Amino acid sequence: MNKPIFIRNAEQLVTLKGSSKAPLVKKQMSELGIIENGSIWIENGVIEAVGTDKELFETYKNYLTEAQIIDASGKLVTPGLVDPHTHLVYAGSRENEFNMRLEGATYMEIMNSGGGIYATTTRTQKASHEELFHESYERLNQFLLQGVTTVEAKSGYGMEWETEQKQLEVAKELNEKHPVDVVSTFMGAHAVPAEYKENTDQFVDHLINEMIPKVSELGLAEFNDVFCEKGVFTPEQSKKILEAGKTYGLTPKIHADEIEPYEGAELAAEVGAISADHLLRASDKGIEAMAEKGVVAVLLPGTAYFLMAESANGRKMIDKGVAVALSTDCNPGSSPTVSLPFIMNLGCLKMGMTPAEVLAAATINAAHAINRPESIGSLEVGKKADVTIFNVPNYMKLQYLYGVNHVDTVVKNGRLVVKGGNLIEKLSLSKTSTSQFFMGKA
Repeated sequence: MNKPIFIRNAEQLVTLKGSSKAPLVKKQMSELGIIENGSIWIENGVIEAVGTDKELFETYKNYLTEAQIIDASGKLVTPGLVDPHTHLVYAGSRENEFNMRLEGATYMEIMNSGGGIYATTTRTQKASHEELFHESYERLNQFLLQGVTTVEAKSGYGMEWETEQKQLEVAKELNEKHPVDVVSTFMGAHAVPAEYKENTDQFVDHLINEMIPKVSELGLAEFNDVFCEKGVFTPEQSKKILEAGKTYGLTPKIHADEIEPYEGAELAAEVGAISADHLLRASDKGIEAMAEKGVVAVLLPGTAYFLMAESANGRKMIDKGVAVALSTDCNPGSSPTVSLPFIMNLGCLKMGMTPAEVLAAATINAAHAINRPESIGSLEVGKKADVTIFNVPNYMKLQYLYGVNHVDTVVKNGRLVVKGGNLIEKLSLSKTSTSQFFMGKA
């Protein structure tokens, strides 16, 4: 059993208290629940008390010799960051496409010429389970160094069942063996395989009748996602896929209106999706429908930045009452980054969001986007002890000093996993086993 942890005397302790029942909207996204000179007492992986240092010292002063004390003086303490949209499990990289884009090629032109998703699919199909596991494990190490304690991970680089299953099984093993929690999404509808290009409906039927039932039967995913985009899956096809997933207990998500207005936001509201993601070209009607139905908008400014495109209008969405979350969209082609703090910077600089709003978007609203608000996303009694400590005195400075990793300390499930900006040298390979694993050797 781990020793209790006492995080003491933070300059600012951002609790986001009371935000677990519904995602934050409008002015609520600026209500961070800050405690000055705040402290947290953690036992058995759970937050036991949150308050001022004076209050907690009086309560636990007789137990201090039993606790691991972390001095957060002059620092910012927040909930562990949550990344609700990644393509974590894949093989290889696509730096050659970066140069192609700089020379004028578009995302869809690259994909239609056999690059893009298809290139990563080929590499992922060829990679073994072990190769995918170790490559993805190292990515999770890097997420952890950026203060991220939970990620969502999509399949979608298979385009046939064997590789989709392999991706999901790797994600499941990562969730068991890496400190970061991994939440799985089935995204067999990421692209249309070349052999189905002339008959996309046949591939849709294959997804519905073959793949989705297997995902459910094997318990490999919680969510079902689709790339609703012109030249990929139509709104009608996307609806069939998402509705089929619902019959097998998979909650809908949707890649919506990324490249062209395509009624993806409207579809997300219609099918009761937990989130609609990207939304660069979402219509006003779609945004209003999402606000009415409580669909979380997961915005990915890093993707727009890397593709040299205009970002989604986060300011408009917040003002219209949509709950906004932020994510890296970590993937090898359009957003090869694990830095959620940098994405928060872009939320301010490219989407008109405030420093308070981006912090809410990367914690509690992100937790709502993956159906985890009762356990993560805020610092409240009874929740998982997922805590990130930044080496800045306040949340405003976190966004002001952009492009710098300010993470000093990370506590995950009540365990110290990052200290002084570095991974703890030894961490258990399994969340429950006592065997030791050297971080960075995966």
